[in-house]
Amino acid sequence: MKTSTHHHGNKFSAFFCNLFGHHYVVSKKVTQHIKEYKCIHCQKEVTTDVSGKLSALTPQMQEINSTLEEMYQKRKSRVVHQVA
Repeated sequence: MKTSTHHHGNKFSAFFCNLFGHHYVVSKKVTQHIKEYKCIHCQKEVTTDVSGKLSALTPQMQEINSTLEEMYQKRKSRVVHQVA
């Protein structure tokens, strides 16, 4: 039996998530407060938005998170050098 897979996993995984909810794990730490998450069952990706709620990880949000991560890392390294 062939199962069709799509962006969010296979049909069984999607059914499982619809029935019991997603099981997200942190896939990337952007800053201390903003993280990207991925469901271990259906592979759906989400991120925290400006209000702290989970929202879909769209290409636009990925770009925003990437830019934010670069700024955060530069600031973090600058603060470490000033303290030393």
